[in-house]
Amino acid sequence: MSIATASKALNGRDQVAPATRERVVRAAEQLAFSPNQQAQSLVAGRTGTVGLLTSDLEGRFVIPILMGAEDAFGAGQVNVFLCDARGDTIREQHHLRALLSRRVDGIIVVGRQTDPRPTLGADIPVPVVYAYAPSDSPADVSVTPDNYSGGRMALEHLLACGRTRIAHVTGDPGYIAARDRADGVLAAAHDAGIELVAEPMFSEWSERWGRAAADMLLERHPDIDGIVCGSDQIARGVLDTIRDRGRTVPDDVAVIGYDNWEVLTTNARPELTSIDANLQQLGRTAALRIFDAIEGKPATPGTDHLPVRLVIRGSTIARR
Repeated sequence: MSIATASKALNGRDQVAPATRERVVRAAEQLAFSPNQQAQSLVAGRTGTVGLLTSDLEGRFVIPILMGAEDAFGAGQVNVFLCDARGDTIREQHHLRALLSRRVDGIIVVGRQTDPRPTLGADIPVPVVYAYAPSDSPADVSVTPDNYSGGRMALEHLLACGRTRIAHVTGDPGYIAARDRADGVLAAAHDAGIELVAEPMFSEWSERWGRAAADMLLERHPDIDGIVCGSDQIARGVLDTIRDRGRTVPDDVAVIGYDNWEVLTTNARPELTSIDANLQQLGRTAALRIFDAIEGKPATPGTDHLPVRLVIRGSTIARR
């Protein structure tokens, strides 16, 4: 038997008879032989590596996205080079050149917010998928959470809990995430035939703002019974003020956050109901788009808004 025939048998080629393939595989097992992955990659024209270029190495968003991507890539099958641009365009270009010099098979670009970011350009020689922060070019492939649906989901959950006097406290209006979530809240209220007790309240993404906003709301609208918060940090501040004013959650006021940042939601008292952006699933989806493009099946250009989910905890128990 020739070396070429043995190679075809071990690599699953269809030019080998089943009986021959079985003999080769049995002999390889007896010799504890495994194919040389580096040699295989040279033949296939691939390196088995993917670059992940981020501006969020603090980990709030990139870590779960990376975990999801690695799940899709498979343990040990594809190596991921993680590069942090720290929000610096020059540093990002440096990392991009370094990844391309390593001949990565594809690149996932992860942003720190859901506002569109500048494209890397159309002349990148490998597939690129933008995750969380979509590209500003309609010619690119991007995946991002559906914040509008998340806002709707949050308001609908409070309505299902029997709440009707509801307010929305959220973060910086300069962020598209804040505006999208607020639009979803308002749309759900309109569809339900109710009005919020006040216009959506925008400011900073902080517990301090949550405390201040809740204080204003409870002063002006003492009969308020539900608050949709644009982030878990804001929600933690809201919980503080409700407690300080002698009210209880969820009996008097139900509170829901956003992001499902578990270090905040599970340590709150009561534990905080929140909207989860499904970041691991987003990472898996980005990785699968890379795989498809490598196999010659690129995704349709544009931005896909991926589903989010509701995680119910003690801050929104329905009234009996």
